[in-house]
Amino acid sequence: MSEKRFKNELRRQALAARDAMDAEARIEASLEIDRIGAREIEVTPGTMVSGFWPIRSEVDVRPLMFSLREKGARLCLPAILDKTTIVFRELVRGAPMVDTGFGTAGPGPDAEIVDPVLLLVPLAAFDCAGHRIGYGAGHYDRAISNLHEKGIEPRLVGVAFAAQEVERVPSESHDVALSAILTERGLRPMPETGDR
Repeated sequence: MSEKRFKNELRRQALAARDAMDAEARIEASLEIDRIGAREIEVTPGTMVSGFWPIRSEVDVRPLMFSLREKGARLCLPAILDKTTIVFRELVRGAPMVDTGFGTAGPGPDAEIVDPVLLLVPLAAFDCAGHRIGYGAGHYDRAISNLHEKGIEPRLVGVAFAAQEVERVPSESHDVALSAILTERGLRPMPETGDR
């Protein structure tokens, strides 16, 4: 099996496991992720944190985003401008939400474009080494690469349900390992990077 087909199969299996969770279990797990993340993710006032608006059966990371705001973080959400470009728009209280691509919502084009230093990263599957499989479009890989080109080394915290863990995700040269994985079972620093 080719690596691409293997990744597609891992993605399919992990998303099926996520979809198999009933709605109440996903809500409870999302709230536990908020409790753990709010306690264990350190942010200094003014830290720009990127979250994500949940789609389909994803973790609802909004409670955690708002908990981090209470700790002084500034928030932003990704917006897909075209098939290859993500920008991060600042999320301020009361700002209207618009369709920002890929089924997500976020601030409109009038919002300030910012560079986050902490990314809560959505994913389809992950392994114990901090490698992730996204949804296949490569948006986050390119967004992280763009931040690196600006001299920003963001802390990358993958957020998922524990059911989405797989034994091994094949990694390629352009793949960037996560700093940590946050699930309803805890915040796990990754061995290669530590919990930056």
